[in-house]
Amino acid sequence: MKKSLLFSIPVFLFFVAGCQQKKQEVVPPNIIYILADDLGYGDLGCYGQGKIETPNIDALAASGMMFTQHYSGAPVCAPARAVLLTGQHSGHSQVRGNDEWGSRGDVWDYYAMLADSTLEGQRPIATGTVTIGSMLQGAGYTTAVVGKWGLGAPHTEGVPNKQGFDYFFGYNCQRQAHTLYPVHLWENDHRVYLNNDTIAPNKKLAEGADPNDLESYGNYFLTDYAPEVMFERITHFVDEQSSEKPFFLYWATPIPHVPLQAPEKWIDHYVEKFGNETPYLGERSYFPSRYPRATYAAMVSYLDEQVGELVEQLKSKGIYENTLIIFTSDNGPTFNGGTDSPWFNSGGEFREEQGYGKGYLYEGGIRVPMIASWPGNIKEGSISDHASVFYDVMPTLADVAGKSLDIATDGTSFYPTLIGHEQPQPEFLYWEFPSYGGQIAVRLGDWKALKLDVQKGGSSWLLFDLKSDPLEMHDVAEENPDVLQKVKEIVTREHVTSPNERWRFEELDGV
Repeated sequence: MKKSLLFSIPVFLFFVAGCQQKKQEVVPPNIIYILADDLGYGDLGCYGQGKIETPNIDALAASGMMFTQHYSGAPVCAPARAVLLTGQHSGHSQVRGNDEWGSRGDVWDYYAMLADSTLEGQRPIATGTVTIGSMLQGAGYTTAVVGKWGLGAPHTEGVPNKQGFDYFFGYNCQRQAHTLYPVHLWENDHRVYLNNDTIAPNKKLAEGADPNDLESYGNYFLTDYAPEVMFERITHFVDEQSSEKPFFLYWATPIPHVPLQAPEKWIDHYVEKFGNETPYLGERSYFPSRYPRATYAAMVSYLDEQVGELVEQLKSKGIYENTLIIFTSDNGPTFNGGTDSPWFNSGGEFREEQGYGKGYLYEGGIRVPMIASWPGNIKEGSISDHASVFYDVMPTLADVAGKSLDIATDGTSFYPTLIGHEQPQPEFLYWEFPSYGGQIAVRLGDWKALKLDVQKGGSSWLLFDLKSDPLEMHDVAEENPDVLQKVKEIVTREHVTSPNERWRFEELDGV
């Protein structure tokens, strides 16, 4: 009996120790990645904005880390999102520009898309693509994307549920997002119809309508505001999650991308603050707006209000302390649809006027705000000048989740920076963009090389010293041939010919 008892003691102790170890196992943090749409580097109070109020996002920055040198993967929607989700820079990415897949028919006809869902959406990313979603699914996460997708039309292999996301709600098609009061959104693989009339994007004021009369704009403010409906789904998704299993929420809000449409209470707030305005009549596309500046500011503050509500929900659910929140934007500020980026100084310390903001590889088009908050892990009120880019996000989140990456990416994890460790700056950052004339950019330390009009024969390389010239106004290429030689070697090494002929560069691909 004694022998048997002695033999069983180690077994019992091992069992107890195993139970204690099991109890002490820490669930990996939840991850919420918030991607604003066309929000400029200078559009937030914590980044210097003086006209638009963003107290909740500013509080998020105060609770964590602000990055001063973070970049989008591209200066427009779809390629930026592809770079983000796949960890491949735009010299390798499947998606290098917006491609509305026009061979299917009249994809720009809003009414035709309502009648035929196969006309919605963009050209799809391929089956088997490893995304942040599928990577985190492999790490045991429940994954969701709410907002704007743009990486695969309905009924194709590119829809979110086939690209690593357990749940999807929002716009499949970025053209549909040209109204924030759409007829429908998508929930997984089916349409959800909203209580809105069919008002096609770009509809102008009725003939004879008084542009100074707010009632003339009634067609553009319907019943179901898509950002509100989508946020309700976010709230429901978070409520459903168990504290025993982590979740990843990719919130790809369409705000503040035009058209200028926002809740009345916020518009009224900024009309009172800014005073009377000249109406925008739709001459630069999208919907008219009686108070364009007030409405743009209202959109940003409405998003800020939602961020605050989400943080409060996390706290009330008791999971805020174990949640990493990242807030950023897909590219720089836009120039159309009635926005007035120069008036707001939306580019911050970088140029934001047309030709330098959205659509261009100047700093104003790709330098974006990024805030990371993770209580107990990221130092409160910290600021980092570590240079990072969208294709770094996948390896970073893999580190956060404790997941080894099974694929090679173009990125380097900035996880050490998040938790307060020193890490070297990247050797270089790389961009290609085949639209707006075709552009290539390389950042090498403080040097920024830029080539424009690549599709039209190509300009000479421009070279800027960002440390002394953040506005990129003084080309110093002639004085620094050795830097340009390194840049050319990087381009030769990093560029891979795209299968899509629309995204090829003659001088690099021999076409």
